[in-house]
Amino acid sequence: MSVAAVSSRISQIIAAEIGAAPGQVNAAVELLDGGATVPFVARYRKEATGGLDDTQLRKLEERLAYLREMEARRAAILESITGQGKLTDDLARAIAGAGTKAELEDIYLPYKPKRRTKAMIAREAGLQGLVDAILADRSADPMALAAGFVTEGFTDPKAALEGARDILAEGLAEDAALLGRLRDHMRKAGRLVAKVVAGKEAAGAKFSDYFAHSEPFAGAPSHRVLAMLRGRNEEVLSVDLEVDAEAPRGESPAERACGAALSAGGQGAGDRWLREAAAWAWRVKLKTSLTLDLMAELREAAEAEAIRVFARNLKDLLLAAPAGGKATMGLDPGIRTGVKVAVVDGTGKLVATDTVYPFQPKNDLRRAQGTIAKLIGSHGVKLIAIGNGTASRETEKMVADLLALLPAGVEKPVKVVVSEAGASVYSASELAAREFPGLDVSLRGAVSIARRLQDPLAELVKIEPKSIGVGQYQHDVDQHRLARSLDAVVEDAVNAVGVDLNTASAPLLARVSGVGPGLAESIVAHRDQNGPFQSRRDLLKVARLGPKAFEQAAGFLRIPEGKEPLDASSVHPEAYDVARRIVAACGRDIRSLMGDGAALKKLDPARFVDDRFGLPTVRDILSELEKPGRDPRPSFRTATFTEGVNEIGDLRPGMLLEGTVTNVAAFGAFVDIGVHQDGLVHVSQLADRFVKDPHEVVKAGDVVQVRVVEVDAARKRIGLTMRKDGGGPAPSREERAKGPAPKGRMEAAPKGGGGNAFADALKGKFGR
Repeated sequence: MSVAAVSSRISQIIAAEIGAAPGQVNAAVELLDGGATVPFVARYRKEATGGLDDTQLRKLEERLAYLREMEARRAAILESITGQGKLTDDLARAIAGAGTKAELEDIYLPYKPKRRTKAMIAREAGLQGLVDAILADRSADPMALAAGFVTEGFTDPKAALEGARDILAEGLAEDAALLGRLRDHMRKAGRLVAKVVAGKEAAGAKFSDYFAHSEPFAGAPSHRVLAMLRGRNEEVLSVDLEVDAEAPRGESPAERACGAALSAGGQGAGDRWLREAAAWAWRVKLKTSLTLDLMAELREAAEAEAIRVFARNLKDLLLAAPAGGKATMGLDPGIRTGVKVAVVDGTGKLVATDTVYPFQPKNDLRRAQGTIAKLIGSHGVKLIAIGNGTASRETEKMVADLLALLPAGVEKPVKVVVSEAGASVYSASELAAREFPGLDVSLRGAVSIARRLQDPLAELVKIEPKSIGVGQYQHDVDQHRLARSLDAVVEDAVNAVGVDLNTASAPLLARVSGVGPGLAESIVAHRDQNGPFQSRRDLLKVARLGPKAFEQAAGFLRIPEGKEPLDASSVHPEAYDVARRIVAACGRDIRSLMGDGAALKKLDPARFVDDRFGLPTVRDILSELEKPGRDPRPSFRTATFTEGVNEIGDLRPGMLLEGTVTNVAAFGAFVDIGVHQDGLVHVSQLADRFVKDPHEVVKAGDVVQVRVVEVDAARKRIGLTMRKDGGGPAPSREERAKGPAPKGRMEAAPKGGGGNAFADALKGKFGR
């Protein structure tokens, strides 16, 4: 097949999958192959792609890589079989029609060079003739036929029949059509079975929910699959795919399918022997190899879902509301080691640090509060960010008591408990060491906590995404695939918000379209040497930043209060002429027009379309002029934890609390309610209606009201509900396995929120 034909096929497949036309896909592929980034194509090449958004483009990019790999494999298989002189028209059509890598490999199996097998040895001894004889005369006794094929290595009829069976088994194992049918049957009828390894009950207690577990293979959710596989890796569990376990030997659908492939439906002695050989081939050869394939397929699907959930949560966290450029105090709580204190100004610059010891063994509460009060007054602190780790609630109470003592009329800082996930990773990083070479590692964590309240995106980009802690089983999934997915999320988030060219750190600049770590360092070095950038065009003076990088990056970099007003917007420099024509049509100065939605809404966008820029770009420019430099992130809001509820032991069923969503999984949402242990709102407890995807209702960073349903202090598990009716008992595992309620009965979907519901779901989150 020609290169053009292959490209056309790929475009058609992707177009169907992302809901686009092949022409749109072709345009996007050409841009991506030319070095354009997804954010750039999504924002500034809408005319070319017909308006494909970043989600479609990411899917396109992922599938393009897979399909190109598959086409390369297809070509290699064709070349191999052609070189063997075995390519027929039917075989070529089968190879051309294979839609997955697995189908391709099934077709290639009989032609794949392999090491010496029992079947090969049997053929070399002439036993293919015995196979042919049995197939030709089904009424003949196979044992009698085998007597005529006794030879060296197969010294009696029984051994000769075993050799013939090996030949048949290999043939069945290389029958692509049969393998496809068996795979489908195993997916539909198979059950995923986990059992505890004898003697590992105590050591593997965290996997106790799977000590005697069985569920349909087809419906196993990713978090349970990954939990079982982790248990297997830790040698606590055995995990298997069980198929037709109740069927009598020789009578299972899989065994019958193998017999049918040999046309062994008669009652002759040969038919009976062939059926026995087919059943043996299934049990000994096919089931084992297909189970390995399907378990690999299951793991891949579970990993893909886990990565998808992680990526979505990371996006929510990165795009969480920024508190803004206010003087902020960061507190990294600790007991024996003290509470680390760092104050940063409105730009994030470190201005003061200290360590206080309000808790045991020193219990120097008065001095600690005095130190914090002095720092608040000296630096005009408006926000206090408290890390949510050990001693978080004690530290929050200490701060609350201090703020209550401040004189009337004094503006009290707002205290916020923030996630400190990844702060220790940043503290010990080379980046932190360069940024704060003389600062103790523990104090760097307090700086990070303060800054992530001011601007979560700007601070979190400094941390390896998988260390931020908004996913499950991130250490169990394909690390390359995880990193690629999370890096794409960070890139999309940074470019969606935009970056201040004159204040952004190198790690933040590195995530801008077309920049990368090397150019980011060059931009910062140029800025340090020459002062703030006065215009976007000045970027072309940066060492090694050429026209291509400028094209990709310029629209995402902002210069507030620069010489060119449009440099503060997301309007790309290539379209400044269009923006100026819009301004001229209003007869206004550009600075006075920017932000005047009433005047801009009177204009007809079609007036400004030209040969280069169509309606999508013109409309984007009008929107940007209406709200220049708009931030897509929500407004800042904080959760208020209930006084007196500091530990899991303080919780009682029925309590109504406020908390912050920290993580969203397929089975529900985790909520920080201020007791050092996140609670779970099971998916069945998120709303007074059926919810298929928890992300429909909540996302990481949301402030929500929850009611306590159940508390298991010993296992550190908290069941919560967001239902107005107060929730109810957890659905049983059998009820959950049935899936969502049928249409028309969604209100009657099983309730949950405690007991088995969160016990089943939390083993990965809290059981590690």
